[in-house]
Amino acid sequence: MALLNWVRGRVFNLVHQNNLVYNTCWEDPRLDRVALELEPHHNVMVITSAGCNALDYALAGANHVYAVDMNPRQNALLDLKKAAIRELEYEDFFQMFGTGRLPNFQQIYEQKLRHALPEWSQSYWNRKIRYFRPRKKRSFYFRGTSGSFARMMNIYVDRVLRLRPLVLELLDAANIEEQKEIYEKVHKRLWTKSLKFAMSRDTTWSLVGVPRAQREYLEQHYENGIVDFVQENMRAVFAELPIQDNYFWRVYITGEYTPKCCPEYLKPENFQRLKDDVIHRVSTHTDSVEHFLRKHDGTPIHRLVLLDHMDWLTGSLHPYLVSEWQAIMDTTREHGARILWRSGGMDTQFVNEVPVTVDGQKREVGDMLQYHDETADSLHPKDRVHTYGAFRIADLAA
Repeated sequence: MALLNWVRGRVFNLVHQNNLVYNTCWEDPRLDRVALELEPHHNVMVITSAGCNALDYALAGANHVYAVDMNPRQNALLDLKKAAIRELEYEDFFQMFGTGRLPNFQQIYEQKLRHALPEWSQSYWNRKIRYFRPRKKRSFYFRGTSGSFARMMNIYVDRVLRLRPLVLELLDAANIEEQKEIYEKVHKRLWTKSLKFAMSRDTTWSLVGVPRAQREYLEQHYENGIVDFVQENMRAVFAELPIQDNYFWRVYITGEYTPKCCPEYLKPENFQRLKDDVIHRVSTHTDSVEHFLRKHDGTPIHRLVLLDHMDWLTGSLHPYLVSEWQAIMDTTREHGARILWRSGGMDTQFVNEVPVTVDGQKREVGDMLQYHDETADSLHPKDRVHTYGAFRIADLAA
């Protein structure tokens, strides 16, 4: 078992330490806007991922958004978006990040974007700007590890199951009743033994950024493990929630957004707001959450968005979970910071049990958190992504 866990860890690290993992954010900012209750003076720290939500929080009125990620490639993606907002007109910007394909990509990059990038990001995109080459079947959103996984699933749906017409019909459904009817047809043909086998493998989930610890949480709550979890959540997405504005699933099914089904930063009126002023409120930082907070210049952090980061710091990484929460306590408690996070599992008691020192006294994190369970429970079922078991909103006791 020790050897198996070592191999799993090596595979996960191989995928994540050398690649752009996320080319789009996989957390619904519509929920976050309600949960954060942003005011004009609020500064937000968010784990960067693909940067979509960092831009969304700035558009929602945050004073400043600090996008923090240990993977410099994720920050390079947000840096490229920032440069494109400053230097391009809307039509080219939407071609680039809406359709994932930019005509004259090399020329536009060299003449308009490269000079506007920080040094590391420039060196990365010097090599990878070809991701935006205008190919019919491979947009930017089929690049990176999660995008490559989406592309493989699309090939399986198209060439093996021959379900493409039905899937596109589902995306264009006019109402929930029509969605349900079409989804039942898709479901019956989609879940073959081969797909169920692939979905039960650690290697598969490494490609989409799910660590082993997160998978284990799900295995505990579902009779058939993560396959049951995925089936349940896909049914919620495609048969219970309106699909018309679900840009999360559309982009991985089609490789592109549409003008009516896309993140807020891709809408023309918001693009202009970003260009005029808002983009200056977003900065990127390649660091861990703990080290960023420890080195921060003292400007208050009022809101922290930790994605599903808590799940990653379990098992052998538990000491990092402890030190991160200690840093959160030491640097944000006096401001009564609000913290958002998601979890693959439904039980997040492991966070409450993290030991910290507060005013010289040994405490547990749960003692210092005031949860907003009613708000979280009302928002969670509306999540358009629907790939998490739990959504948490909590204030730190000052």
